[in-house]
Parts: sequence; structure tokens; C-alpha cells
Amino acid sequence: MRTPPGVSAEDFAAAIAAFQAVVGRDWVFTSDEDLEPYRDAYSILWSEPDERIASAAVAPLTAEEVQAVMRIANDKRIPIYPISTGKNLGYGGAAPVLSGSIVLDLKRMNRILEIDERSAYALVEPGVTYFDLYRAIQDRKLNLWIDCPDPGWGSVIGNALDYGGGYTHSSYRNHFDAHCGMEVVLADGEVLRTGMGALPGARTWQQNKYGYGPFVDGLFKQSSLGVVTKMGIWLYPAPEAYAAGVIGVPRKADINALVDVINYLENTVTMQGMPVFASPFLPLGFAVPLPPGMPSSDASVVEQEAYAARTNTPFWTVTVSYYGPPEVVKAQWEYTKKKASAIPGASFSGGDVIAMPPKPEDLTGMLSKSPFGIPALSIFSIGARSEHSDPTEGHITCSPIIPRTGEGITEAYELIQKTAQRLELPVTVLTPPIGCWARTFVILVMMAVSHDPEKNKRTRTGFRELIKILADHGYGEYRTAPAFQDDVMATYSFNNHALLRFHEAVKDAIDPNGILSAGRYGVWPRHLREKKS
Repeated sequence: MRTPPGVSAEDFAAAIAAFQAVVGRDWVFTSDEDLEPYRDAYSILWSEPDERIASAAVAPLTAEEVQAVMRIANDKRIPIYPISTGKNLGYGGAAPVLSGSIVLDLKRMNRILEIDERSAYALVEPGVTYFDLYRAIQDRKLNLWIDCPDPGWGSVIGNALDYGGGYTHSSYRNHFDAHCGMEVVLADGEVLRTGMGALPGARTWQQNKYGYGPFVDGLFKQSSLGVVTKMGIWLYPAPEAYAAGVIGVPRKADINALVDVINYLENTVTMQGMPVFASPFLPLGFAVPLPPGMPSSDASVVEQEAYAARTNTPFWTVTVSYYGPPEVVKAQWEYTKKKASAIPGASFSGGDVIAMPPKPEDLTGMLSKSPFGIPALSIFSIGARSEHSDPTEGHITCSPIIPRTGEGITEAYELIQKTAQRLELPVTVLTPPIGCWARTFVILVMMAVSHDPEKNKRTRTGFRELIKILADHGYGEYRTAPAFQDDVMATYSFNNHALLRFHEAVKDAIDPNGILSAGRYGVWPRHLREKKS
């Protein structure tokens, strides 16, 4: 039996017995077979000595049981690693950062505590998935939408805390920004509520997130400071209509003006849906064959523009979408065309107004139904373990944040492409710039992992170098798998790593025994920092 680091077999056995007394024997897992789902299925360290493996898992049913578990863990100095559902595999899944930790699996806390249609919010527990919340809204025939990410099986709370994003209205796509009010169990078992929830009997906990005094919710984003056991999430009043149109521009340099137009439309809320940029000349997956006659992504601009002109292919396209009353949606698309017509050669297609809710034929051909607030898993078909790439065991994702400008797209893509080719990184998919957040783009560089240690070793080395090169050019990652979280945190180094030192000071004050989520996002408790040094 694996035991947590620094914990004796006797203390570990006593803790397991105490956990069983709290949650029941059926909800404490210690056998290898029971712990298999808590491995990172996409681990870049698969079956190597450094693979992150849990020593046990415990699944409480209530916040009170979470409090009891934390008190036991604090008493025995047992490292605890909370997960909501652990289903976003590309960023590490359910495996702990510190091998030997006990996973606190919150899947049984899957109650939707409230859905308020008039004020458009829900109060949920961490085990509630996007599928659960969508189904509840549909079953109750409420006039509400959710904004969901690609993994519909993911936790609403977990995705918000990991800074996930979605596809619909710009006011809801940043899931952490769309949360309102938390209940948090701290490492010593204390429980607090944030925002208006700190007021006993508060009637606006899910309507006013800031409450009184400093705003502390951010301390629990990508955090090792508490276990979020309840959270409010703002929902979107179901729109009457939807429309999507496509703008095309003929030249590579037109991306600069095109992004500026889109930014203006989005920042003025003339356009609400997530803009989807694309170009046939982007290196979207190095193994994907090109159409006959099409120059490669590293061909000269002259060759690419000549091909685009010869085949009447826009060099860039952006799909824009709108939600609202039909006459407003129609007017917004017409205004968009007027605004974008300032770009010489701009072309337009689509823009048909679709009444909501969508009919089955409205969804035909859509890879993802997320723009209609419908959770799914279909988008995973473009990544590893799919027909679009060589067989692999999964993928890891490098996720740099880049400026939301055309120049930013050009520079970042050229840098990533050249670096990945030089390092021979197994890039499976390089996404178009994703605009789920209103002021920046994120690019997802997905790399295949295997069960071959030598291949994984080369990928790890290249991945770490790519993180550093991107940071040297001003592109920081917003999220990554546990194996690289220290590397990413090390790049946020302004003023001798002042941010990390602040995180560590807060960690030491809130969790002095260092039992909660050790190492998550590169923040280690004092005793493990001292051991590492």
C-alpha cells in the first residue's frame, strides 16, 4: 500500500479508519483497482517512477463531511487533493500533483441546490456537471441557458475555478467571472462564505459577488487554499433568436484590421457570441494532409495569397454570432457587415436568423452544440485518440495567452510553429486563436503522449523549453498539467518571483500544516519547499 510522503503507516491506517467512520466504508478507496480511475489517463509520466499516483481516495456526501475529513487530515498531516469530477483530461484529470496524496473526490456532492429563473442563476455543489445542470433546466422547462465548455461531463464549479471558458454570450463565457458567491471549507475544517454569503440570512448571495471588504474569491481560483463546496453561477436568459455569419478577407495582413473590427463589435456588445477565426494556411495539426495544390503553412505569403486568389478562398475567415430578439440580431449582422466592409475585398455569407430553441435541423453539421448552450463531448473528436491523428494514449496542452490583435496571432503562430518543428514536438492539433475571453486569445497546442517512456521524455523536455520560449516572448500559460505547473509558475517571475512569494505567504498562513493540494499550480507548503531546497 502506498502511503503519503512523511506519513507513517500507523497514522495513515488511523486516518483511513477515521475517514470510513465519517463517510462510510464504501466511500473510501485504497485498493489499486479502486484507485485506477484516479490516475491521469493522459499522463506524460505514465508508469514512470515520477507518475503522480494517489494513495487513497475519499468521497464525502456533504460539506459537513468535508469539514470532518479536513480535520482528520489536518490532525494526521495527511495531504489532501480535492477534485470536482476530474474530467478535463488534457490538463491532468484526477491525479494529485503530490504523489501519495489522498484524493478528495466530490462527485457525490452533485446536488443542484437552487435555480432561480427570475434572477438567472443556479447554486450548485462541486459534483454537478454541465450535463446535470442542462438536464435540470430542460426538465423544469425553465427559460434559461447555460454556457458550457467542451467537456460536458466536467464540473460547473471545477471549470470555473480552473478559469475555463465557453462559447455563448460574452457576459457568461468567462466562467470564473460568471460565478457569484462561494462556500469554502478551509484546511482546518473551518467553513466560510464569500461575498454577500458572509451575511447570515443574506438574500443576494448569488446576485452580488463582492459583498463587503476585500474580494477574496480569487484566492480559491487554481488554488490550494480551500475546498469549494457550493458556488453560484449566473445563467443566461434564453434568447429569442440566434444568427451566425462569416466574414472573409483576402490577404494575410488583413487579419490586423479584421481583429480590430471584431474587438470593437464585441467590446460594444454589438456582437455577443464567441468569434471563431480560421485560415486554411494555419498549421492546424502537423500530420493533417493539405489539399492538392495548396501551399503549406510555412510557404511564402506570396504563394499563399496567390493560391487564395486563384481558388477564391479567403485568407482569413471569422464566424460571428448573435443572441437576442430577431430584429435586433438581424440589425447587428447588418451593422457588422457595414463595419467590416472597410476592409478591401471583405466578403460575407450566412447571417440567417434562427428562432430559439434550435430545431434538430439547426444543429445538423455542427461539430459542437455549445454555441446553443448544449453540453457535449463531440469536440474531443479533433484531438488525440481520434481519426484525425495517429493513435496515441492522449494529449497534453500548452495554452499560451496572446494579445487579441492580428499582429499577436501572426507572431505567436510563427514562433510556435518554428519552435515545435525545431524541437520535433509531437504536435497533434494547433487550434485557431480562441476568443472565449473578451480581451485576449488563447492558443491550444495539443501534443500526443504515449506509453513509451522515451517518447514521453523527449516530449517533456521540448514542452518545458516551449513554455520558457513562449514566456520569453511575453506569452504566459494560463493552465497546464501537473507535471509542468512548477515550470509555468517559474515564468511568472517579476521582481524576484514576488507573486509566488505572496502565494506562499498566504498558503503558510491559511494552511500552516500544508495538507491541502500541495503543489497545485506551483505553490508548495513550507515543509515541502524546504525539503526541495
